[in-house]
Amino acid sequence: MDVYINDISAFLPNNPVSNNEMEAVLGMINNIPSRTRKLVLRNNNIKTRYYAINLDSGKQSHTNAQLTAEAVRRLNPYSGFSLNEIQHLCCGTSTPDQIMPGHGLMVQGELGIGPCEVVTTSGICLSGVTAFKIACMNVAMGFSKNAVATGSETASSYIKSQMGQSIDPQKIDEINRRPVLSFEEDFLRWMLSDGAGAVFLSGSPRKEGLSLKIEWIEILSYANEFNTCMYAGACSSNDNSTKGWREFSSLHEAVNMGVFNIKQDVKLLNENIVTVSVNRAMKHVVNKYSLDPDKISWFLPHYSSNYFRKPLFDRMNEIGFGISESRWFTNLEYKGNTGAASIYIILEELFHSDKIRKGDTLLCFIPESGRFSIGYMLLTAC
Repeated sequence: MDVYINDISAFLPNNPVSNNEMEAVLGMINNIPSRTRKLVLRNNNIKTRYYAINLDSGKQSHTNAQLTAEAVRRLNPYSGFSLNEIQHLCCGTSTPDQIMPGHGLMVQGELGIGPCEVVTTSGICLSGVTAFKIACMNVAMGFSKNAVATGSETASSYIKSQMGQSIDPQKIDEINRRPVLSFEEDFLRWMLSDGAGAVFLSGSPRKEGLSLKIEWIEILSYANEFNTCMYAGACSSNDNSTKGWREFSSLHEAVNMGVFNIKQDVKLLNENIVTVSVNRAMKHVVNKYSLDPDKISWFLPHYSSNYFRKPLFDRMNEIGFGISESRWFTNLEYKGNTGAASIYIILEELFHSDKIRKGDTLLCFIPESGRFSIGYMLLTAC
């Protein structure tokens, strides 16, 4: 059975936060202004983003479940739609509010809907795409008449000053020479932000208005070839193995070691992410589906920083799959890097613009550096 996206929604909490306001909202680590903030922002080209933080109290304004539920409430696939008509709910995130139970169940509880089938997917950026694919498969197989998939993040709960550690001064000086270092620990504070998105899927297009037919969703993992690159709740050892927080002698030790901070191996990232994304994963889908770059109307890349835009563009041209930047669509600059929610938030803006015409094809690209997994989706406007 064919599957269609009948509506896409997004929710970004509170007011946009400018570059100059970030440190006041997130707080200073050890009460010392960051020396890395301006350098990182220069490289990632993010101008505004959103945080689930009350600007007056400094406390969390929304849980992840609340963000996600608000995105779902904004869905309106047809006249008279009721949330209680949702038959399958699949929610992906890398920042759930708790370890157990699953994030999807907490979202269902916030919505007060059901009973219905609920699935939770974990991971990092691809957790949102995995939720998308599971929801799509559910409808395609006829297990449910409709499904809602979500992607969401409350990254601010990790990057507030209360959760941070001070940075080695040598790394701060080195970032001027090697911009890619802006992806390590403290540097990630100036990259990540909050948001949620949702899609409503069914087996038929809307009677009126725009729908997107899901042609295919491909997710490829290369974890068999690469060590862990981005992680939280663990630390990396000299032999490249990871040690989870429960392996420490006490919770206190794990906290003192900064185990719960989000980290990224920037050397591993910089050496491999473009090659894996393009030369490996993109080549695979191009060959599998006989893709022609001239027939792609819109390319929707989720890259974490503008630092990667030119290398991505150049490498795509090198493999013979160049797409003019006039056909690229991203909102990283003014909506930020929202991880698992990003592709939903990108799609939502384009879907509700006047840019898409029936027959247009949309190629979505979602990389995840966790252990090098790459997602691609092809959609057709109808």
